Amino acid sequence: MNNSAFFINPWAPVASKAQLTDLEHIVVSHLSDNLQRMSGICGLQRIHRSKKLLGTAFTVKVRPGDNLLIYKALTLLKPGHVLVVDGAGHPTNALVGELIMLYAQQRGCAGFVIDAAVRDTNAFYEADFPCYARAVSHRGPYKNGPGQINVPVSVGGQVISPGDVIVGDEDGIVSFPLQDTEKLIEAARKTHAHEEKIKAEIANGKLEQEWLSKVLTPFDL
Repeated sequence: MNNSAFFINPWAPVASKAQLTDLEHIVVSHLSDNLQRMSGICGLQRIHRSKKLLGTAFTVKVRPGDNLLIYKALTLLKPGHVLVVDGAGHPTNALVGELIMLYAQQRGCAGFVIDAAVRDTNAFYEADFPCYARAVSHRGPYKNGPGQINVPVSVGGQVISPGDVIVGDEDGIVSFPLQDTEKLIEAARKTHAHEEKIKAEIANGKLEQEWLSKVLTPFDL
């Protein structure tokens, strides 16, 4: 057990450029479908416009309303990291705003996932810097600690470990271990192909899709 007010682990390697390029063309819902539909972050809102969030989790756990360790994290993260903050869902004090966003951009941060409040939302919108948050609040944070960096955190019901891959779009955010990336990409592509086939059947006016017939056949309805 570590009794220190501040606990910092080394950062995790980032996903490869090839893996992120592949994920750029896969929607979050198809990834979610292949994570048993029981995984993924829920309850956060997209603060930016439309840019896809892609990167590797750099996690921070803070006391609700306090962002001291977030500033420390920004000095440690590498280009391609996503700052993932467990702020216990606290909606009152914003943990990040425009100044932290500008610093993060300078550091090559890929985006924010904040289980707490943020502010200066127009700055995120104008910059289209990927940011998902629990709430919006004009009230600023405290800077006293304690906090932990690069430990497993809980965000919107999902446990995220340092080094997990983070993907976010207009439907929300999923995370998964880096070593699962290739098989998940392959599975999501199959899901996409399956849905394209269904869309073609709908466009052709078919009354009953092939998948539905297969599911209902054993029941002989």
